[in-house]
Amino acid sequence: MRILMVEDEKYMAEAIEQILKKNNYSIDLAFDGEYGLDCGLSGIYDIIILDIMLPKMDGIIVLKELRNNGIQTPVILLTAKGETEDKVEGLDSGADDYLAKPFQTEELLARLRALGRRKNEMIHDSILLYGDIELDPHTLNLNCGNKEFKLTLKESQLLELLISRKGIIVSKDSIIEKLWGYKTDAEDNHVEVYISFLRKKFSHLKSTVRIQTVRGAGYVLKTSKDGKTYV
Repeated sequence: MRILMVEDEKYMAEAIEQILKKNNYSIDLAFDGEYGLDCGLSGIYDIIILDIMLPKMDGIIVLKELRNNGIQTPVILLTAKGETEDKVEGLDSGADDYLAKPFQTEELLARLRALGRRKNEMIHDSILLYGDIELDPHTLNLNCGNKEFKLTLKESQLLELLISRKGIIVSKDSIIEKLWGYKTDAEDNHVEVYISFLRKKFSHLKSTVRIQTVRGAGYVLKTSKDGKTYV
């Protein structure tokens, strides 16, 4: 599971980083809100641990921007002990859970496990819809009308990522990080190959969904109807 922690107290963040790594989590750190938002918008993380009091951009604004941009990654909000208003505002802004500082690492680990189970249940039970296609990430089945294709895992993960971004351009770097991870030899041509695979499947299904290449930026899903293209 890949974690992003946005926390300006570097000593605490680095201590938690070591603990999470020992528990087999992959974790990246951001020490201010602006960089944390940039990281979160990549869509590559499974859970985000987000402090409220941050330099450059506070955590509530980061959270709202993530949700406004279609990022539904579960967020654990770190709040000051006893600050009920922060907790309420955070939950109303889209946080999934919160922890009051100071906290025990055992409690953080328990909440990470709970959110991880919840995320997996949502993925396994959900059919993703876009235009005239249906994707089941659990069975890897792609349906359009009465036609069906069995996708490979990478194809399914790529399509899931594009659908989840809801018309937002996804860069090749983001796709590589999400599908292959940071420590990978995968390059742009790997992405191009899987984009080509999906396009061929859409064509065979006679789907109205298209993967549009935005030169220099990445890819975005669109639907075509009556000669017109819709995001």
